[in-house]
Amino acid sequence: MKKIVKCIKIAYMEEKEKKDILGYLANLIWYFIIFSVIGLIVETLFGYATMGKLECRKGFIYGPFCPVYGAGAVLCIALLDRVKESKFKVFFYGMIAGAVIEYVISYMLEAIYGLKFWDYTYLPYNLNGRICVRYSSYWGILSLGLIYLVKPNIDKLINKIPKKNIIAIIACILLVIDAIITVVAINIYEERAKRIYYNEEPMKENVITETLFSNEYMKKTFPNIRLITDDGKIVFISEIIK
Repeated sequence: MKKIVKCIKIAYMEEKEKKDILGYLANLIWYFIIFSVIGLIVETLFGYATMGKLECRKGFIYGPFCPVYGAGAVLCIALLDRVKESKFKVFFYGMIAGAVIEYVISYMLEAIYGLKFWDYTYLPYNLNGRICVRYSSYWGILSLGLIYLVKPNIDKLINKIPKKNIIAIIACILLVIDAIITVVAINIYEERAKRIYYNEEPMKENVITETLFSNEYMKKTFPNIRLITDDGKIVFISEIIK
C-alpha cells in the first residue's frame, strides 16, 4: 500500500512539474506578446516626440508588435527576476541584456535581408551602428520599470486570462506564421528596390504579392528599412521606390 501511495505522489509531482513548466512557457509567450505591443506604443510615441511625426514602427507585417521589445522583456524577466533585490543589478544587467539583444537582432536582420532596420552611427559611443551607450542605458531604465512596476501588474492580468496556456500556444503559432510572412514580404520588397537601384528589369510577381505586399503598404509598414548596396552605401528603400 505504501508503495502505491508513493507512486501516486511521484506521478502527481511529475504532472505538477509538467504543468508548471507549461505555465512558465505560456507566461513567456504572453510576456513577448504584451511587451511587443507596449514596445510598439513606446517606439511610436518616441518617434513622434523626437521627429514630430507619427510613423509605423512595427516589426511584423500584420500584428501590432515590435518584437525587439518582446524578446528583450522575455530575456530581462528571465534574468532579472532573480536579482530584483538589487536595483543597481537590475539596471546594469538590463542594460547589458538589452544591448546584446539589440545587437544580435540587428546582425541577424542584416545577415538575412542585407538591410538595416536602425542605425546609431550618428550617436557617440556606438558599436557598428547597432547599439550605443545612450539607447543601452534606456534598456536599463526600462528594466527597472519592467521588474518593479509593470511585471507585477502584467502577471495579475495574465492570471485572469481563461485557458491562458492554450491561447498562448495558438498565439505563438500565429506569431510564427506572421514572422514567416514578414520575411517573405521584406525579401520581395528588397528585391524590388535592388532592381530599381541597379536599373534592372522588374521582378515577375503574381496578383497576391502585388496586392498583399504593395509598395505603398510596405513603405507605410516599414518606413525605415535601409538597403545596403554593393558599394557599401546605406540607402532608405522608401527613397528608392518612389
